[in-house]
Amino acid sequence: MNSNAYKISLSYNQVLELVKQLPKKDKARLSKELAKEAIDTRLTRLLNSFSANELTENMINKEVEKVRAEICVRKKEN
Repeated sequence: MNSNAYKISLSYNQVLELVKQLPKKDKARLSKELAKEAIDTRLTRLLNSFSANELTENMINKEVEKVRAEICVRKKEN
């Protein structure tokens, strides 16, 4: 985001209408960014729920596979 950007308040429906006007390529880019944000949020929540001593490599691998499966499903839906 450039430093001269303006911040405005928009409702969900207003944002949705703007997104509908985007070209398909930009919609795909936006979708990827939203997915990354959701994954980051879930991973942060997961990491915060365990102390460092209780988090095993196996647990991390299971969560990674779960997230990868979710991404795969989303890609097939688009």
